[in-house]
Amino acid sequence: MQRVLITGARGLLGTPTTQMLAALEGVNVLAAGHGELDITNRQAVQSCLKEFRPDLVINCAAFTKVDACESESDRAEQVNGHGAGIVAEAAAAVNARLIHISTDYVFDGASMRPYRAEDPPAPAELLCAYGRSKLLGERLVQAKHASPLIVRTAWVYGEDGPCFPRTILRLAAERPELRVVNDQTGSPTYAADLAGALVALAQTGATGIVHVTNGGQCTWYEFACEIVRLAGMTTKVVPIATEEYPLPARRPKYSVLDNQKYVEIAGAPLRSWREAIAEFVRSA
Repeated sequence: MQRVLITGARGLLGTPTTQMLAALEGVNVLAAGHGELDITNRQAVQSCLKEFRPDLVINCAAFTKVDACESESDRAEQVNGHGAGIVAEAAAAVNARLIHISTDYVFDGASMRPYRAEDPPAPAELLCAYGRSKLLGERLVQAKHASPLIVRTAWVYGEDGPCFPRTILRLAAERPELRVVNDQTGSPTYAADLAGALVALAQTGATGIVHVTNGGQCTWYEFACEIVRLAGMTTKVVPIATEEYPLPARRPKYSVLDNQKYVEIAGAPLRSWREAIAEFVRSA
């Protein structure tokens, strides 16, 4: 792992991943944000990898605005789907290992238990545009690279971009009451913790599909309540149904991921979501 290329390196996950890898002795990191490398440009991606000759590529690049994907489905498909395939193809051409980031949104939320890595994704027609585009990306990555590692995660937040906790903190300071959905359940995941997991996985050489989130589960309402409480605010948080806050994209009602495979590979789970959000709020 002497030479690592990170795409989407200026984003919520790419930034801490770049920082952690760059801090390792003997690791040469090429951090490519969208401005430096558009993953939908096959020629640019191929040229970049042929010149840098990475041992490992971590594809953090994605179009993650879930509701915008509904009206910009072509863009979502190009970036999250075909772009991922381009990166995989180019990585394979230079014999580089590949870690690709995917999402809980490849599941439809109908499960009554946490989704395991080996569980089949939902049919594309049951997913929102974002989920469909990420599912296409998974399939193209598997088709274009002989042994990729696909890391599915969920509800990611962090210091390096817009995210749910930052929005809640801002709105709680502006309004006397917040109305937050209480019938969607998942596992909030701190980008810094996820980045640490990617570094750990990179050092093992794991392949296949692995789920990685912070431990435990909650609804968006419960997550918001904890954020407000940790910030010492008195803003009232009111639970509502999804139908009371309609958005363009369909969200899975239940998208908790089973992290057992990650634990088997890395030796330990990530800390609980409550511990992680407490650190984020302290630094916010």
